[in-house]
Amino acid sequence: MAAPREIEANEYLQNHKIMELFHNITGQLVFHRPDNPKAFMIDYIEKLKEGRTTQMNYPCLFDDTNIESVFGMLDPTKKGHITLEQYREAMATLGCENIDENPTGAESGRVTADIFAREVKMGLKKASATFKPTM
Repeated sequence: MAAPREIEANEYLQNHKIMELFHNITGQLVFHRPDNPKAFMIDYIEKLKEGRTTQMNYPCLFDDTNIESVFGMLDPTKKGHITLEQYREAMATLGCENIDENPTGAESGRVTADIFAREVKMGLKKASATFKPTM
């Protein structure tokens, strides 16, 4: 059984999303490989703070081109939509949690590129928001 201090420490880490923050920073460092990692991390944390304040422009590894590429891989015949199952699997693969399981178009079993992009951006925003949500 875990000691009370260990339980407190784990609750603190979870409540403040500390592990998510470290994972995001590590991912950014590996992707960008800056010459000055410490300055890069400081800048990254500043961007996170700004994103928290403005509720937009969270730092993220994926941009519109990456999202379009993912959709293109899921829709190789260029039908303009993917299945609901493809959408859900892509969102899980991209690390998007607490997504809209039935986005616009889901009633027909189809998710368009526009809806996919919107949902991915919202999911990535949530994943990048490595701070305790305010109520």
